[in-house]
Amino acid sequence: MSHPHPELGAPPKLPKGGLRVTPLGGLGEIGRNMTVFEYNGRLLIVDCGVLFPEEEQPGIDLILPDFTSIRDRLDDIEGIVLTHGHEDHIGGVPYLLREKPDIPLIGSKLTLALIEAKLQEHRIRPYTLEVVEGDREHLGPFDCEFIAVNHSIPDALAVAIRTPAGMVVATGDFKMDQLPMDGRLTDLHAFARLSEEGIDLLLSDSTNAEVPGFVPPERDISNVIRGVFAGAQKRIIVASFASHVHRIQQILDAAHEYGRRVAFVGRSMVRNMGIARDLGYLRVPPGLVVDVKTLDDLPDSEIVLVCTGSQGEPMAALSRMANRDHQIRIVQGDTVILASSLIPGNENAVYRVINGLTRWGANVVHKGNAKVHVSGHASAGELLYFYNICKPKNLMPVHGEWRHLRANAELGALTGVPHDRIVIAEDGVVVDLVEGKAKIVGKVQAGYVYVDGLSVGDVGEPALKDRKILGDEGIISVFVVVDSSTGKITGGPHIQARGSGIDDGVFTTVMPKIQEVLEKSAQDGVVEPHQLQQLIRRTLGKWVSDNYRRRPMILPVVVEV
Repeated sequence: MSHPHPELGAPPKLPKGGLRVTPLGGLGEIGRNMTVFEYNGRLLIVDCGVLFPEEEQPGIDLILPDFTSIRDRLDDIEGIVLTHGHEDHIGGVPYLLREKPDIPLIGSKLTLALIEAKLQEHRIRPYTLEVVEGDREHLGPFDCEFIAVNHSIPDALAVAIRTPAGMVVATGDFKMDQLPMDGRLTDLHAFARLSEEGIDLLLSDSTNAEVPGFVPPERDISNVIRGVFAGAQKRIIVASFASHVHRIQQILDAAHEYGRRVAFVGRSMVRNMGIARDLGYLRVPPGLVVDVKTLDDLPDSEIVLVCTGSQGEPMAALSRMANRDHQIRIVQGDTVILASSLIPGNENAVYRVINGLTRWGANVVHKGNAKVHVSGHASAGELLYFYNICKPKNLMPVHGEWRHLRANAELGALTGVPHDRIVIAEDGVVVDLVEGKAKIVGKVQAGYVYVDGLSVGDVGEPALKDRKILGDEGIISVFVVVDSSTGKITGGPHIQARGSGIDDGVFTTVMPKIQEVLEKSAQDGVVEPHQLQQLIRRTLGKWVSDNYRRRPMILPVVVEV
């Protein structure tokens, strides 16, 4: 197997007749999926998603792919192919289109409808090309064929990209549910046909590569959901991804069967379900869905609320309910259903929400105690089956953390893909397909780009480190006035602590040490404010560490008069 190396340098010029594949996100992580294909000077992008922040990234709203390597080549982009409408595949599109709004977007009807609604909020009117499975479109030198795949959102597509360098197939997210809710199967016949033609490089979803067997059918959940509805005495609150149309359909069906009304809570949930209903992907019986404002007129036993927050996102509706920071107040006897999986890294946040809901008396039903979710990603058995159909000449696992990528690579090897034709890459690692063989040739910048409110890319790792110190250890500010010519103290030091757990009164013992250090520096002729700030920081920091074993942020302010 071909492995990336930390010492990889910039990639060489792409050989004539070669195809370059550069993942800018989605490898070594669950989210931020984006892959750039290059042939003969032209670029094609598949997906442009976001990653959601973890606890050690305080204040961050979203994490984007790094566009640095393509920023000066935006005019070379033929289009962005979107495989499906999940945020980890489309959430970054508005930020790329801010830089060049006329890059065409290519995708299925529901996928384009979801991204168009999102782009409206950014005041961008995109150029779009709607495709369905079986379509073939020439996007510059890229001949793209679209194949139906089954996933946890309708209208998902894989894409086969033909160039003179060979055919690459990107699966997107997929599974092989044989009894899908919408009857739309993963088109194994199409993949077999592509196999006969020859798949030179397969980029395959790795998320469930460690999970043995096959993913259970989505419709298996319906009986479990109906059982929860049958036993619920008061309100039912369901948390799900705002794009999980199939799961919401099961909730609507159960609510209709048990005589309940449904209200959608949260802007993204209301928007996405409205789109799905208008396009015919969500079947809503007349009178079933009501405005959340009308719920006061209904008894609790007739209410179902559908909201976001199944991943413990702090600002989502369910988290705010758990924290008593939402207009909907959890009461004894409410039933809460978390109808989704746990994305790796979100476990602590989710269980914090579950504990909060339980504290207020809710009965919380989740994947750990009931079968209320099945994955949207192929398990190991399905992947083996899939590779035996596709017979790829080269395999590149994508969409997963390192353990998922390696497990997927091993599955490919078991089905006969030669070890030297399996490429395990990471974000930014450049892979060239030349004369039928894929190999790693270099690396480009592909770091995290943080979105913090309206700021994009302005917050970096140093700022996050500072935020973490502030959150964990607090801050101590020191204010000193010195004579600009002599460096002698004329006022202070005044010391104040916030969030450090140290009472301001104890600083009287360290003030003489700070005064002594500053007086000595004045005698030595040190009067520059920055140098004085460093002396204060070291002196106070050592005292706090020695006496309290803490490392708060120390913010010295030196004013010259």
